[in-house]
Amino acid sequence: MEEKTTQEKIEQLKAELEKARSELYVLYEISNAMRTSLKLEDVLYIILTGVTAHAGLGFNRAMLFLVNEKENIVEGKIGIGPHTGEEANRIWKQIEAEKNTLDDLIENYKTSDKMADSQLNRLVVSLKLHLDERNGGVISLSILENMPMHISQEIISQYASDPLLQRIHMEEFAIVPLRTKDKVIGTIVVDNPFNKKPITKDEIRILTMFANQAGLAIENSQLYEQTVLQAQTDSLTKLWNHGYFQYALQEEVKKAKENNTSVSLILLDMDNFKELNDALGHQVGDQVLKDIAQIIKDYCRKLDYACRYGGEEFAVVLPQANKKESYLIAERIRQAIEKYHFYDKESAEKKNSISIGVATFPENSIQDKTGLLSFADKALYEAKHSGKNKTCIYNG
Repeated sequence: MEEKTTQEKIEQLKAELEKARSELYVLYEISNAMRTSLKLEDVLYIILTGVTAHAGLGFNRAMLFLVNEKENIVEGKIGIGPHTGEEANRIWKQIEAEKNTLDDLIENYKTSDKMADSQLNRLVVSLKLHLDERNGGVISLSILENMPMHISQEIISQYASDPLLQRIHMEEFAIVPLRTKDKVIGTIVVDNPFNKKPITKDEIRILTMFANQAGLAIENSQLYEQTVLQAQTDSLTKLWNHGYFQYALQEEVKKAKENNTSVSLILLDMDNFKELNDALGHQVGDQVLKDIAQIIKDYCRKLDYACRYGGEEFAVVLPQANKKESYLIAERIRQAIEKYHFYDKESAEKKNSISIGVATFPENSIQDKTGLLSFADKALYEAKHSGKNKTCIYNG
């Protein structure tokens, strides 16, 4: 075999240099994009857009999983990419026609109603895997061993019973860990089911470099959201605090106006709470407030905002709830509190009760947040001054 000439060596080095420059540019562009938001939902979308976009790493599909340390599981968070060949062709033709850059795709996401609920995304989000090698499959193995994995066509039959492949069909795929400074917090999974392009060692290397940056971006986002949550949460009851209550009420009234729907407000006030504190002490009083808060959360819907209004008062903002629905929820809360034993065995015969006022927008000529709050307060006043332990609806 003839030895390469000096010119051929130079050309090879130029090609390698150009390839490295191109790779670094892509990583630089995606890294910059990840800095445009601290919201976890946005960051996850930007990461997978960078992995799948033609202007990014260019895989057909990408899925992202994060570790839930409390439950010791791995949860699917987001999946981006077509589910069928027809869908893939349609998306690629649209991208080619619109000449979308990575920035364009991200900007479109931020100004739209977020990511469409694709079939792939629904499948990914439904996945919850045990964080152990035996039951969690290759995703858990990659996390626990902190190593990239390439499951090629030649060996994929060995993984037929893997929980990931049981739900999502793949012929070849790669997994890379999402690392932070001191631990692995999840994985990215990629494949090319539509153009059938084999996944190369170089691509896994670049994807791994990118995943190291992505892991740090996710960690920063999680820390930011924890800080925001703490600032908006009541420290004793873990409900939304008064400031967030005012914000949520205003936003939901605004949405109800725009969409011609209802929003209800429930105000709740503990009966005889001062006497309880005087008789049993503030520690018992605090525990009662915590128990009340948990009951309120248990009987609310997922979309409701359960808040501590102040002192022994609570509030629940109920989007898309009419007068009848909000009254039923309020009554369930009241009855649950009436039956609940709040103290230790020695004081078990002592029970607490709560008075509740309910108002609904746009009924009763309510025009804004202030009116809704005022009318719910009047209904609560009626409940307090007509015997306590009851739910009253504002009827003008």
